[in-house]
Amino acid sequence: MTLLGKKEQATIKILGSGCKKCNELEANTKSALEQLGMDIPIDHVTDFAEIAAYGVMTTPALVYNDKVLSYGKVLKAGEVVKLLQSNK
Repeated sequence: MTLLGKKEQATIKILGSGCKKCNELEANTKSALEQLGMDIPIDHVTDFAEIAAYGVMTTPALVYNDKVLSYGKVLKAGEVVKLLQSNK
């Protein structure tokens, strides 16, 4: 729902237990956002029920505006940039 023409805030979630790979994906995503000049908060989801609700069984996973863009691998910052640009 939008109020008075305000755009909804984009969302990014990292799905995973908080392991090294999940944290690495989060750091690479932050770097990608800086490169793109996007100021989007990153939510790190560790609740396995919520992760499973996205249909993700292999972490880490990257979710942009409730769409799973990647799962099961640590993306490099450049890869995150490409995914975010193609899913605007």
